[in-house]
Amino acid sequence: MPVGTQGMVKTLSPDELIDVVDAKIILGNTYHLYLRPGLDVIREMGGLHKFTTWEKPILTDSGGFQVWSLAKLRKISENGVEFSNHLDGAKTMLTPELSMEIQATLGSDIAMLFDECPPYPCEEKYAANSLGLTTRWARRCKEWHEVNASKHVPWQLNTQTETLHTNLPQQIFGIVQGSTYADLREQSAKELVEIGFDGYAVGGISVGEPEHEMLRAIENAVPFLPKNKPRYAMGLGTPPQMLEMIARGVDMFDCVMPTRVARHGLAFTADGPIHIKNKEFEFDSTPLDENTHPSLQKYSRSFIRHLFRASEMLSLRLLSLHNLHFYLRLMSDSREHIAAGTFSKFKNDFNQRYLNSTLQ
Repeated sequence: MPVGTQGMVKTLSPDELIDVVDAKIILGNTYHLYLRPGLDVIREMGGLHKFTTWEKPILTDSGGFQVWSLAKLRKISENGVEFSNHLDGAKTMLTPELSMEIQATLGSDIAMLFDECPPYPCEEKYAANSLGLTTRWARRCKEWHEVNASKHVPWQLNTQTETLHTNLPQQIFGIVQGSTYADLREQSAKELVEIGFDGYAVGGISVGEPEHEMLRAIENAVPFLPKNKPRYAMGLGTPPQMLEMIARGVDMFDCVMPTRVARHGLAFTADGPIHIKNKEFEFDSTPLDENTHPSLQKYSRSFIRHLFRASEMLSLRLLSLHNLHFYLRLMSDSREHIAAGTFSKFKNDFNQRYLNSTLQ
């Protein structure tokens, strides 16, 4: 899922995400949208889909990770998290119920439960206590959603509104926590399944831990999640990491990496990432990658390098479009190879070329 922190992917339009990237769903950020533009604006404009003109599905995170990573002077209690927000330092209280209300008001198709993301590293006692809190919050999130969501979700409030979401209830996903401790990951997964959600995510990964710990977190959680419901690895990763996680049973990903690194001049290719500002591309007439989108094939590495060095916005847009197309095509290819029973060979061949290229 491309990440639209403020409601849309940086530098790109909804039409480009559909026509070039072929995105089927994007992620919106609950914490940021709550602070700006705020619920009054979103409510008045008829929800996030109408506000942004994005008619395909949206997943919203709960705000828990942003409170962990951005907020200053946060204080965690049974009730929720009190913090000073990163915009103006104003004191804010975010509870499981408020997180669900925000997401219902935004009108996302998939809402994530409010959780605590433990830091890496952390003591097992802290991770266990954090997990207990997340599980109790999970129950509160589900209870609030069952009783109140229909009073806030835009297309359920106004059934006369023409929208492809009419009559489709908002889905809610649980989030497995437990840090690097295998028994806690298993416990979290089993407790969430017992509560019952529409899908399940593995959270608390890509928070500074080494890659092998990241993979272990997936291995310690996914086997205990239902195979007939979506399994989602939150906030990652590189192309090889995603293929390794697909091999371990993960179905969904979101990551800011494709667009964030694009704004720093990095492009993903089958032979590994390249830094377009490097002098080796000054006279390179080839496109960014052999399989980039047809509408991007006409732009040479040399031209994009020139634009980037001249600080032209078009370079960031072209690199962002290319990187997202690269990621979405990788996922499409993975689905095809899974269906054909050839995913293992596809993964190994891709990683062999991507990780061992002399271009890097």
